[in-house]
Amino acid sequence: MSGSLEDILRGSKSVTKILYNQPAGPNVYPGVPPEYTNWRDEQIAWQKTCVLFNQSYHMVELVVEGRDAAKLLSHLAYNSFKGFAVGKAKQFAPCSYDGYIIGDVIMFYTAENQFVLVGRAPAINWVEFHAATGGYDVRLERDERTAMRKDPSRRRSYRFQIQGPNAMKVIAKAIGKPVPDVKFFTMDRLTIAGRTMWALRHGMAGQPGLELFGPWDEGEEVRQALIEAGKDYGMHLVGGRAYSSNTVESGWIPSPLPAVYTGESMKKYREWLPAEGYEAKASIGGSFYSDRIEDYYLTPWDIGYGNFVKFDHDFIGREALEKIAGKDHRKKVTLALDSDDVLRVIGSMYTKGDRFKYMDLPSAVYAMHPYDQVLVKGEPAGLSTWISYSANEGKWLTLAIVDPQHSTPGTSASLVWGEPGGGSAKPAVERHVQTEIQAVVSPVPYAEVARTAYAESWRTKAAS
Repeated sequence: MSGSLEDILRGSKSVTKILYNQPAGPNVYPGVPPEYTNWRDEQIAWQKTCVLFNQSYHMVELVVEGRDAAKLLSHLAYNSFKGFAVGKAKQFAPCSYDGYIIGDVIMFYTAENQFVLVGRAPAINWVEFHAATGGYDVRLERDERTAMRKDPSRRRSYRFQIQGPNAMKVIAKAIGKPVPDVKFFTMDRLTIAGRTMWALRHGMAGQPGLELFGPWDEGEEVRQALIEAGKDYGMHLVGGRAYSSNTVESGWIPSPLPAVYTGESMKKYREWLPAEGYEAKASIGGSFYSDRIEDYYLTPWDIGYGNFVKFDHDFIGREALEKIAGKDHRKKVTLALDSDDVLRVIGSMYTKGDRFKYMDLPSAVYAMHPYDQVLVKGEPAGLSTWISYSANEGKWLTLAIVDPQHSTPGTSASLVWGEPGGGSAKPAVERHVQTEIQAVVSPVPYAEVARTAYAESWRTKAAS
């Protein structure tokens, strides 16, 4: 199909209806098997020993270089570039003119006047548009994710993450010396199997880790060296099934809907975006439904990035964010789902009557952008954006965004599970009926304090 996103939307009475019935299912994780061992042990390893995430295939990579590279990216970023230098990295989650999130990637400062952006396509598309239309002296090199490539056999870079309590022991063995002590989101150069690479200090759910990346042709040699080094430390390779669930423990919201579908200020961008691109093919799903697509847009505060917003420079969306910066904002939380209620939902599979929406394991995500309704005392209180089972916690968890008055750990809530009207036209959605799953508001990341609050909440509920 030729044309643009604007061509698709022009004359439509409901953008929501278009996206809600898109055939696209959740993001896929190509290049790795669904499981190397089994997803339960792979989950447990990132908390108990360590894991190797092979992130080489499923993300878009964009190199931005040239005299105006920093100028371009700073103009699109609400976080400050002060003190940002070669060897550092940061989240890059640019906003629309109205202050809503376009997308979220990690930005690596790899050389003078050179940055590498890695993540889902929407933020990268936004950068490419402004590079093409803003008169900047920059050069771009885009490396598309494997699922969208004509030749999936090779990419620009490999990308591995070693994560867990034993991660630094594995890396120290692989490099033959102690791991350099670098600060969070700071990079250093390491050598493994005679190959030099960048190493980003990373972490997940309180566990240490490094993200390693270098030239594609050296990747398999480095991976094998890491596997060998990990044999004495219980390291597991992580497949696509477990990988999709790690975000509920770490607390990162991976799928904000790009806020591009409305507004006159965004029209030129919609005319630039292709009819076959990410934004035109994106699907939304879940129990939350609104004919106002703007109700799906999220602010930096919604996804936990409010502390990144700095008004020390001019950037797209600054005026809009200044107007709301001092107001109360929704809070990112974890919802710990009641196990008895989850068993009731799963148990409906074993009847011939009405069934609830199937909860796939470990992640019950069946659209590119999941949005489920959260209720407190029967009234709308927020949105759930990702839902997975954690073998570490023995519990289903969701990442949610709730009104501030409902964000205190221990607050009783419920998750509306299943789509209205029996379900959308998405092939991943079978006919079903909606139900509510009881839950308790818990911290992000989910940790011991959350389990304590959960237990106390349900003891109080039982006593009453």
